[in-house]
Amino acid sequence: MTPRTVLEALVHSPLGYLRTVWPLRALGFLLSGGVFATAAYIGVGGLFAAPVGTWASVLCAVAVVVFAAALAGPLERRRLALVDRGDGGSPKDRSDRVGPKDRSDRVGPKDRRERRGPRHGPLAVGYGAVSVLAVGWMDLAVVLVSLGIPGFLLLAPLQPSASSWQAVAGPVAGALLLPVSAYPIGAWAGVRATVTRAVLFPKDHELREVVRSRARLVDAFETERRRIERDLHDGAQQRLVALTVRLGLAALDLPPGSAAAQEVAAAHALAKEALTELRELIRGIHPQVLTERGVPAAVRDIAGRCPVPVRLDIDLAGRLPAAVEQTAYFVTAEALTNVARHSGADHCRVTARCRDGVLRLDIEDNGSGNADPARGTGLVGLADRIATADGRMLLSSPPGGPTLLRAEIPCGRPSAS
Repeated sequence: MTPRTVLEALVHSPLGYLRTVWPLRALGFLLSGGVFATAAYIGVGGLFAAPVGTWASVLCAVAVVVFAAALAGPLERRRLALVDRGDGGSPKDRSDRVGPKDRSDRVGPKDRRERRGPRHGPLAVGYGAVSVLAVGWMDLAVVLVSLGIPGFLLLAPLQPSASSWQAVAGPVAGALLLPVSAYPIGAWAGVRATVTRAVLFPKDHELREVVRSRARLVDAFETERRRIERDLHDGAQQRLVALTVRLGLAALDLPPGSAAAQEVAAAHALAKEALTELRELIRGIHPQVLTERGVPAAVRDIAGRCPVPVRLDIDLAGRLPAAVEQTAYFVTAEALTNVARHSGADHCRVTARCRDGVLRLDIEDNGSGNADPARGTGLVGLADRIATADGRMLLSSPPGGPTLLRAEIPCGRPSAS
């Protein structure tokens, strides 16, 4: 498991923690807060030292503190990215927009629609004031104490009153204590980040866990689908093939036109039909062509079986990650099924491009339009499936058509294989 926070890194591998960048990130997190608080105090002290009236100095100092507190809230959200890679500060709003033109209906998972951003207002300002007036100094104090003791020992030879044994033992002890200082710095930074998230992002942790659990469920579902496909292919399908062969051989040994020959011939035909249906079922569970040849061949296979004529425009350089290919296949299959059942279209088009690490898949038809997720046409399921791949779905379907469904799925760099 890759740690997503400094506390997870400390708990997951205490010794390995020193070999990561987390100690430096924790140090930067604490220094940024301490330096900001110090700058605010220097500004306030400079105002009182200036040759102005007492009341003017007080008013200006209050204004500086209020301004610093207002800036501290956004700063805390930015700093959080250093020690918590769960969202990099404020959560990104990847809402599943529907309808870049025409009518706009939201199609997406409920938890994404209700996702709440960071808190603003009095609570954020109050937390910023506490950070500037008190907690920022504690951040700086933890850094100075943790690094000051080994730093003092490392500089022991430069002290005029140091004896010979102190000049030797001091640097050795300082070198040994320096790695240890990373632990209190990381622990305090982790606690500070936890408090910041609890105050400024009250519901984000739970929503993030919902998204992660949904992704794990999809992965488990894909694994189970592959297992079922393998069992059907290696078990039931092979037995049906053997049964078909045996029935064919039995029909050759029977007198032509006899009742037994007719019964065996009928059983042979039924076995062939069952074998054909089983092969179609296996192809629907997880097509072998997708595993062996990738998205272009799999989409051509879907289009060839679609009752509505499909024009393909697929330009993909190399293979995509397996999860992206599975999502693209699922989206294309479900979208073409919707076109055939609900759109009334006489032709459609599938376009696929991968640019800047994002797969853009468009399915467009000339049907009657007015696609509505509330009517159970599978659009919500498509949006959920795309969301688990960290993508988004957009739909334009005005009354009278045409309908354009677009899936944008992050895929990184295509592989050369």
